[in-house]
Amino acid sequence: MSNPAAPDELGAFLKACRSRLSPAQVGLPDLGSHRKVRGLRREEVASLAVISVDYYTRLEQGRVKASASVLETLARALRLDDDQQAYLYEIAGKVDALPRRRRTTQKVRPAARRLLDQLVDTPALVLGKRLHVLDWNRAAAALFVDFSTIPAPERNYIRLMFTHPLVRGLHSTWTHDARDAVAALRMEAAKDPDDPELAVLVGELSVRDSDFRTWWAERYVNSASFGTKQYHHPTLGDLTLDCDTWQSPDGSGQRLMVLTAPAGSPSDERLRILTAWHSDHDARRTGSVTS
Repeated sequence: MSNPAAPDELGAFLKACRSRLSPAQVGLPDLGSHRKVRGLRREEVASLAVISVDYYTRLEQGRVKASASVLETLARALRLDDDQQAYLYEIAGKVDALPRRRRTTQKVRPAARRLLDQLVDTPALVLGKRLHVLDWNRAAAALFVDFSTIPAPERNYIRLMFTHPLVRGLHSTWTHDARDAVAALRMEAAKDPDDPELAVLVGELSVRDSDFRTWWAERYVNSASFGTKQYHHPTLGDLTLDCDTWQSPDGSGQRLMVLTAPAGSPSDERLRILTAWHSDHDARRTGSVTS
């Protein structure tokens, strides 16, 4: 057990940390208005950490002690590295509550990776906790977006649906699909309600999108394990695909999401064309095809 530092040190440290972050760095819109403070505002940090502005203000002013759960969400919201996180817990007198290690990295099973590769003309994704995109095949990259160009921490299925123009525009029935995705995320929350990364994700999307904020508050739940998706690809036009997800047998909570179309259907033919074009584009980009 450690003794907390002077009451104003925690507030000073939090102020310093938020002053080093821009709205863009934490996924918040930059409205271009004149900002009275450098970095993030108090209300922005409070939203990202899913705590009230009043509570966060009193934390900075040294008028209230932070619980271990609040420290954890603040560490995530402020993007603290290991040393900064350790210092945060030290000055708050919560060293004993400091996570001994970060949550284990989600890893895709080799069998699932092989299956992705074998689904040549079938878009498929492996989704982990919080609907995070852990792995994908070429067909999925051709249909949705080149996931490798997106930083790993931001490679989240529901975040992309709400914030990525290409992914959002792909869904012909975006309102229906996005609401189902929020419902699936709500079910994820029940499995690990104290997950700080989930709290940060929900806080970020609640700030950035009013639809997400409304649907999350509705507490609608849906496993979204199967259904039909309507897409409009900018090059190939409309596709109607069956979407099915299967739980991993290892108990990890990972799911394989597969999009298929009846053999010989227009959507099936368009998927084949799309995958072939994407493979050829990749080959030319890497120089493995000569003209």
